[in-house]
Amino acid sequence: MQDLVTVFGGSGFVGAQVVRALAKQGWRVRVAVRQPHLAYKMRLLGDVGQIEVVQANIRNEASIRRAVEGAHAVVNAVGVLYETGRQKFQSIHTMGARNVAAVSRAAGLGTLVQISAIGVDAESGSKYARTKAMGEEAVREAFPGAVLIRPSVIFGPDDHFFNKFAEMAVISPALPLIGGGHGKLQPVFVGDVAKAVARAVTDPACAGQTYELGGPRAYTFRELMELLMTEIGRKRFLVPLPFAIAALIGKACEILAITPWTPPLTEDQVELLKSDNVVSGSQPGLAELGVEATAVEAIVPAYLYRFRKGGQYADEVERLTAIA
Repeated sequence: MQDLVTVFGGSGFVGAQVVRALAKQGWRVRVAVRQPHLAYKMRLLGDVGQIEVVQANIRNEASIRRAVEGAHAVVNAVGVLYETGRQKFQSIHTMGARNVAAVSRAAGLGTLVQISAIGVDAESGSKYARTKAMGEEAVREAFPGAVLIRPSVIFGPDDHFFNKFAEMAVISPALPLIGGGHGKLQPVFVGDVAKAVARAVTDPACAGQTYELGGPRAYTFRELMELLMTEIGRKRFLVPLPFAIAALIGKACEILAITPWTPPLTEDQVELLKSDNVVSGSQPGLAELGVEATAVEAIVPAYLYRFRKGGQYADEVERLTAIA
């Protein structure tokens, strides 16, 4: 086996796939998470003894030092889509990222990969985009050779995009087209993001680079909702929702953040949708990392089937209905 890589946030949607990709390449992986008792399944992603799970909180430098001890490289995959409790955008995306970079540099690590996002902007009206941009700046200052990975909307079996709107389509007669549904997104497969990160860990030529990751094509928000409804076999009204009204709804939904339920929409997410989320073309991307982009249509049928009428037996239910 190769040297050790510490992955902060390694049990999350993206982090788990990064751990899997690194393990396949033969790396030993240390998964650093706030609640290790909830991440016990991570050990199943590699060979016996290849993956260990440790407690760490990127808000706490002492725990970061323990987590990176003896490591060759570090990946920071920690991020939040909405604020709750102590998990604030500023503390995670900016201060936490700075802590990981500073401790990693002080420990003499050779490689740091920071997962950021397309659309980061220090002047953005979105706290998510603003704090991500501040985090990139802090990482660059503390660890100049860090690799920055900026993915567009990430899709995959446990994503927070297609699954969220599919759940809405099951119970609601309509789906909202925020801002009219004209904004563009370039969804990128989580497996491709993981491969890209693993390549950035392995290849010294990636040091100091910024990569923008997007799928094979860009879609309007409306096109993605139409694709979603076709896949789950449900007809729903697509209702244009002005940004101002969507922001009010998002603000009201944020009260759900204090409960176990994930808010379906937040004011900050509405702000993000005011700008296209596509690769700029001015930065290297998946191709430069040796990864072929996977199309949305090739993946979503494998996990959205459960939202069809009849779930995995949808085709059989449709056949029996036609016979009756």
